[in-house]
Amino acid sequence: MKQLRSTVIRAGLEALYFSGAHYLLRPVFAGVGAIFTLHHVRPGHAGQFQPNRHLEIEPGFLRAALSYLRGSNIDLVTMDEAFRRLDEKDFARRFAAFTLDDGYRDNRDHALPLFREFDVPCTVYVASDFAEGTGRLWWIELERALAKANTIEVEIGSEMVRLETKTALQKQAAFDRLHDWLRALPGEHDVLREVAALCVRHGVDAHAICPELCMSWDELRAFASDPLVTIGAHTITHPNLAKQREDAALNELKTSRERIETQLGRPVRHLAYPYGDRLAAGPREFALAKAAGFKTAVTTRPGMIFPESAGHMTALQRISLNGNFQDERILPVLTSGAATAMWNGFRRIDAA
Repeated sequence: MKQLRSTVIRAGLEALYFSGAHYLLRPVFAGVGAIFTLHHVRPGHAGQFQPNRHLEIEPGFLRAALSYLRGSNIDLVTMDEAFRRLDEKDFARRFAAFTLDDGYRDNRDHALPLFREFDVPCTVYVASDFAEGTGRLWWIELERALAKANTIEVEIGSEMVRLETKTALQKQAAFDRLHDWLRALPGEHDVLREVAALCVRHGVDAHAICPELCMSWDELRAFASDPLVTIGAHTITHPNLAKQREDAALNELKTSRERIETQLGRPVRHLAYPYGDRLAAGPREFALAKAAGFKTAVTTRPGMIFPESAGHMTALQRISLNGNFQDERILPVLTSGAATAMWNGFRRIDAA
């Protein structure tokens, strides 16, 4: 199902490109700016089974995006500057901001050199448990368990389900089914329990993945010293905030901010919601982010930035640079706002 969705999205992006419709829609839907979402930036690797590929782009595609934007008369700004322009209604020039979620080491090794090359600032949202080395990246744990398994047995509801995972196609189908099931569980502890059991059963060291992939506090201190880098918060444990009690969700926001400020010795003004979609961040979470003192908070709801976004500073939409669509031709489509306008039913703001 997810592969079909990707195919449909790709076809839509190509249709907008080849038809030239994005040029016609740009004046209405390009807005005043864009905030780009990235996760991993690293060289591609072989292998047919890459279910989290949408969360990573290759350095060459990031270079193409930066080069395109530098040549498009768009200001590439910090999140502080994006906030200022919205707050002061300074829309004389369009802007774009680059944001990266989770705090992966490849952000330092592969993304930062490119941001330096093009003199582009970036904001990296850090989950404090990831920096501690104790966090759980369960979607990667799930991928690695499936990669090693020929069959998977899990109890879904009251039914024991057996999934064949011998081929890459079977593994992808199993990942999609299990991922959807896990996201629908009542709480994050349920997700971590089920994935931990799969990891034990199939010989995956779940606790080694976070220190393997994420920057430590020492690494973040050096990384944050670069003038192009802003560090934002991404909660403590990377939970689905919408499934937590209000006091627990607020603690995730406030404590993560305090931990980062203590460790790095600098203020943390910006937030990214874990997962960031409608299932994980809604009006309650937007209000909690404001109550926690964040100037901005970003979702993964697709969309451009419009003047009206100033009224929704803790519900800002973003544009994903998606690893499944690393084609330079889509860059003018993405920055035109045409694709997200169609996705949103031509609504400019999605903050409900």
